[in-house]
Amino acid sequence: MTVHVRVPTPLRKFTNGVDEVSAQGNTVRVLVEDLERKYPGIKERICDETGKIRRFVNVYVNGDDIRFLQNLDTSLKDGDSISIVPAIAGGR
Repeated sequence: MTVHVRVPTPLRKFTNGVDEVSAQGNTVRVLVEDLERKYPGIKERICDETGKIRRFVNVYVNGDDIRFLQNLDTSLKDGDSISIVPAIAGGR
């Protein structure tokens, strides 16, 4: 099953500057593995050393934050839209 993944600017160096890629997976976990096969090095930017999504990275499936779904075990279906969004810190 193919899903569409929006790639944030900091991760586009792995996708040769492309802002949206297609990937395969029936869960977010499988999708991240497919992204790593296609774009080596991207997984360590999304996941920590234990394999969990990094605290400062938000992943959305069709606009829903996976942290409020089943996290990496969130099911995907053909045509889903995935957004990877790095958290932004700022202020004074």
